[in-house]
Amino acid sequence: MNILKSNINKILLGVFMIATVSSCDNNGYDDYTTVERPSIEMNGEWYIDISDASGLLVQHAHHVTYDTNDGNNTMYINDNKDGWWLKGKLKVDTSNLTFSVADEDNLLDPGSTFTITEGKILKNAAHSKGGNVTDSIYFKGEFSYDPGNILIFSGHKRTGFLEDNY
Repeated sequence: MNILKSNINKILLGVFMIATVSSCDNNGYDDYTTVERPSIEMNGEWYIDISDASGLLVQHAHHVTYDTNDGNNTMYINDNKDGWWLKGKLKVDTSNLTFSVADEDNLLDPGSTFTITEGKILKNAAHSKGGNVTDSIYFKGEFSYDPGNILIFSGHKRTGFLEDNY
């Protein structure tokens, strides 16, 4: 019985060693590197208030900014229909964290366009709901279906802390 138990242990040890050695094979991933995209400093999740001349219209709408992966100083903005139905590409200047666009197709509202002016991100210039220091975002928007009505979007970056969520 001891000989059988010893042989089973040797076989299991051999299988374990083969699995360990073969699992370390990179299989072509040796040359994989991550690439930092130009707008990385401007990417994130934001809580944005939307107002116009009459006052506050939408409070704490969740927006996301993310790189287009085109490598040409563009990023997307998307509110996932949580704010003013806004999604499209923006031109960014990463040296001073500004962004804008004119007559961009609104991907959440086909047939309409939007213009964004005075877009800027200020590092560590805002406080979250829980009082944590975070980035600030500000821009003015105008939509083709309501020309002349300038909306003001202002808010702060989502920190990821539960106390800061809306």
